[in-house]
Amino acid sequence: MSKFLTPLLLIVSVIFLNSCAKKTVLFESDGKMEDFSPVYADFDFISAKAKIVIEEESGKITRGTMNLRAKKDSVLWFTISPGMGMEAVRGLITQEKIQIKDRLGKEDVNLTFAEFENYYGLKLSLDLFQNLLWANPPYVFDYSDRLVRVGKAYELTQVRERVRYFSKVDVNYAKVSELVSNSLDDRGSLLASFATYQDINGKPFPADVLYKLAYKLPEGTQNTIINLEWVNIDPQSSPLSFPFRF
Repeated sequence: MSKFLTPLLLIVSVIFLNSCAKKTVLFESDGKMEDFSPVYADFDFISAKAKIVIEEESGKITRGTMNLRAKKDSVLWFTISPGMGMEAVRGLITQEKIQIKDRLGKEDVNLTFAEFENYYGLKLSLDLFQNLLWANPPYVFDYSDRLVRVGKAYELTQVRERVRYFSKVDVNYAKVSELVSNSLDDRGSLLASFATYQDINGKPFPADVLYKLAYKLPEGTQNTIINLEWVNIDPQSSPLSFPFRF
């Protein structure tokens, strides 16, 4: 597995599969958001699967599946498989750190978020991962943010810890339709585009998502495109297990 794959596996440590899964039901909006009140994903535990395609700057294309389990505000756990039932990567993301076991490339990761930012130039957190997954604004709106209504979307600009986030929140779905973030020192950037939403227990969740990443490595800046199609999202109240060890 290419070493350039490691940071983007984290960003979408959250992207997953099953070709025989139930048919996706698109979410149908029943109104428009008049005041700025985004719909946030509501769950105790969640499991999910999706198809993923990763296109690296070198031209390499990786197709496969990921399986996700999560406890809200506590842990994200995932596995990545290129096919034939073989597990290539297993990861665990908590409030404190990122841990990745790379079974093919042997390029394991065991870093705090501060250490990860110092190496890759991308500022991440468990909360940001959750919001990128479920099409939420990156941070809760407060008085220091800039918010304007433009056509069928609210445009929200937020600056947190030397990173600028620009979000478009669709008034029909009350979910983020596009997010662009840039570190103020130009070390890393991310674009997320949520094309469609599916109906999960009467709430909108992402269905098709495009991510574009730019991040730093000693060899220079790397650019990666990630396409994912969620095929199963299952919010649960019963506890899940998160097996992981180096």
